[in-house]
Amino acid sequence: MNIKKAEIPESYFGEGYQLTSVEKALGLARANSVWPLPFATSCCGIEFMATMGTNYDLARFGMERLSFSPRQADLLMVMGTIAKKMGPILKQVYTQMAEPKWVIAVGACASSGGIFDTYSVLQGIDKVIPVDVYVPGCPPRPEQIIDGVMKIQELVRNEPYRRRYSPEYQHLLEKYQIG
Repeated sequence: MNIKKAEIPESYFGEGYQLTSVEKALGLARANSVWPLPFATSCCGIEFMATMGTNYDLARFGMERLSFSPRQADLLMVMGTIAKKMGPILKQVYTQMAEPKWVIAVGACASSGGIFDTYSVLQGIDKVIPVDVYVPGCPPRPEQIIDGVMKIQELVRNEPYRRRYSPEYQHLLEKYQIG
């Protein structure tokens, strides 16, 4: 596994000073201080617990503080089978999170319903909330979860500061009847 150090934003160097854009500095700071909210319902949650343990140590990526309150989190990690009855609850948790917020669908069940093609299982959480990163596997290995987290960090680092106020983003929220 190739672990990258935090990259310095593109800057202008001179004798005794360094200039960069506020957007790039904020992106770097936000990418390395993401507060995840685990929404675990089954075996993918167990793999996530292993990811937080000492062998894999997700804290290396600035995620040592798990938040179990949606109002204090900015990354929703949905792991496991989501029943259709849980869909409105998941949507409510998502809407309670403050902007900017991101979502990872961990495992086959959260991404597509997995092996449970039944009337009671939601066939992917993207039916109720927008998803930024999908982590495949049944259940995914801790390395895959770390890779998904690193993709979220890359997204956070490079996301324009005003993207959340763009017409495209507002249209996406209207599609999910969130607003």
